[in-house]
Amino acid sequence: MGHSHEHAHSDNECCSSENKQHNHDVNNSSFQLFLPAIVSFVLLLVAIVLDYFVQPSWFTSWIRIAWYVVAYLPVGFPVVKEAVESIQSGAVFSEFFLMTIATIGAFGIGEYPEAVAVMLFYAVGEAFQDIAVSKVKGNIQSLLDQRPDEVTVVVDGRFETMHAKDVATHSIIQLKPGEKVALDGELLSPTASFNTAALTGESVPDTKNTGDEILAGMLNLATACQIRVTKAYNDSKLSKILELVQNASSQKAPTELFIRKFSRIYTPIVVLAAVLICLIPFFFVDHYVFSEWLYRSLIFLVISCPCALVISIPLGYFGGIGAASRAGILIKGSNYLDLLAKVDIVVMDKTGTLTEGVFKVQEVVFNQVFDQQQMLAMVNAVENLSSHPIATAIHEYVGVVDTTIALIDTEEIAGHGIKTTINGKELLVGNFKLLQKFAILFDTDPATIVYTTIAVAYDGQYVGYITIADTIKADAANTIQQLSQLGVESVMLSGDKSTVVNHVATTLHIHKAYGDLLPINKVDKVKALKTDQKTIAFVGDGLNDAPVIALSDIGIAMGGLGSDVSIEAADVIIQDDKPSKIPTAIRIGKATKNIVWQNIGLAFGVKLIVLALGAGGIATMWEAVFADVGVALLAILNAVRIQRMSFH
Repeated sequence: MGHSHEHAHSDNECCSSENKQHNHDVNNSSFQLFLPAIVSFVLLLVAIVLDYFVQPSWFTSWIRIAWYVVAYLPVGFPVVKEAVESIQSGAVFSEFFLMTIATIGAFGIGEYPEAVAVMLFYAVGEAFQDIAVSKVKGNIQSLLDQRPDEVTVVVDGRFETMHAKDVATHSIIQLKPGEKVALDGELLSPTASFNTAALTGESVPDTKNTGDEILAGMLNLATACQIRVTKAYNDSKLSKILELVQNASSQKAPTELFIRKFSRIYTPIVVLAAVLICLIPFFFVDHYVFSEWLYRSLIFLVISCPCALVISIPLGYFGGIGAASRAGILIKGSNYLDLLAKVDIVVMDKTGTLTEGVFKVQEVVFNQVFDQQQMLAMVNAVENLSSHPIATAIHEYVGVVDTTIALIDTEEIAGHGIKTTINGKELLVGNFKLLQKFAILFDTDPATIVYTTIAVAYDGQYVGYITIADTIKADAANTIQQLSQLGVESVMLSGDKSTVVNHVATTLHIHKAYGDLLPINKVDKVKALKTDQKTIAFVGDGLNDAPVIALSDIGIAMGGLGSDVSIEAADVIIQDDKPSKIPTAIRIGKATKNIVWQNIGLAFGVKLIVLALGAGGIATMWEAVFADVGVALLAILNAVRIQRMSFH
């Protein structure tokens, strides 16, 4: 015990020192971001004091200009460099181009402090933006990249410390209490408890037993344990998830794409308008002063910079993706956040989404003419071919599969069941539709049975049926209630029989439910829903319904950690099996969209007012700078706000 405590204590010390180092690094990088602005600000402040208050004789025109140029360079040079590079790459009318011509023009008409101030405030805004983005990225990174770099590997009874990337599959690693799992594997120890918050967003302890899957990112809580590695470092589910979230920002929302296209058209128009503001008054104004109208056009250019939009909109979406991942929901791109915000109908698969997917045999009703044990042994042998939860329930009920039972000419009939031959006689195991297909007469009314039913026929005769029941998930009713509150309609589709489906739908107050569906019928149902121009989300647990997912506007995978396929195929992945995360995801989508449109409204509203004032000669360059940078800062703060919201 003492030994474990020592390890835990040293681990805590290590974590503490790592946190201190991380904070130190963050503080250092923040200071470096602001350093050019600090240098520029000090030089500008001294210049203003010398220029307007002290006015020494040595502060002549050339020294004065040189001083302001030196104050301009730390913050202005990076922008001018970006403008030149943008022009070389073919993007002439960039925000950097606007800033450059506005400030160089200000120098040209002798407005030196304003020229420096434009770049200075822009640099401050950029620094705040960088800090905000790195904070959001840091939240995602710390949430997901939970793997230690080194692991303790058991080699011939000895403990060796190795880099996690170098550990081969099938190696055995030793895990101390308080230590995070670095690689996916299976538990060799009898039992162990893990905190899975990094993967699911839930910090409830999860007890695992021998043979259970252990995933990278889990935290070992109480006892030392051993794990056999099943996947290489880069193939772990955590690696895939981390890669997915890092790539999420490449999937752009329509709003982001619109702003990009808008900027390409908007910027040349603004430059042309600035030129016209400067030149056209020559033909209409009695006492035309070129420098005065040039100054107004430069103010117009500074105000018109689309910085607030360019900065805050991607940041708003990235913040939404970060907030979702902290809640255990992975969203593959900002376009899916937009879709979540306008979901009208959530179509759900029953088994594994609203129910636990853990079936248990309730009753066996066989005709006494048949030997019940013998028939159950045959059914068990047939179900051994399937990994479906119903097959698992039968295995648990009957026991070990009798391998002496030979199955000949076995055929799976989609949506019906299995046909095979045992001892030269045909055995049918499936639903009552299978018996009807083969013209087997039965005296049971399927509509009277509430539970899932397995019908059995042997040698052309009806044997009877087995009933199996699934458990509704604890938060399923709350999920449907929350969806209704959000104005979202809930629809349940299932291959299970209608009596079972209707029973679940009534219990949960689901709007519409359809049972006895083949995969093709599910496609037809979704097509029918889509004719109303509604946005449809489909939620499934294993993503076997590929055609339905392809048809729906947004595919949501439940318990995505259980399947690599689901991580690849779904648009949104709910990392635990809780359906209540579906309304949470919709709320995050709506909140993100609200913040993005608030920023668009704020940016355009303030800019239009100050543009009008600037063109009319009322606003000075200082107002222009504050309007531009102030709006950008407000938009950034608004975008980061989503990280602190509660969506439960």
